[in-house]
Amino acid sequence: MNKYLIISILVIALLVGVFFLSYFLNKKTPIPKGCENLRIGKEGCMGCKNLDCSIRLKLDIKKIEEDIEEKEE
Repeated sequence: MNKYLIISILVIALLVGVFFLSYFLNKKTPIPKGCENLRIGKEGCMGCKNLDCSIRLKLDIKKIEEDIEEKEE
């Protein structure tokens, strides 16, 4: 095999490893003090396209939509 091919495979494997390590460590990071009760409105959450976001998964989007509609009326 070509030595450049082996080096490129090792670099890609290293980058993938760093990605998964940083993803895992980010998930384990606790919420900073003072940020536990932050409220994110529908506009902030619906504008984001990250469907796997832990904030989005915890929010009840339908309840937020109903609250906004009640406030507008």
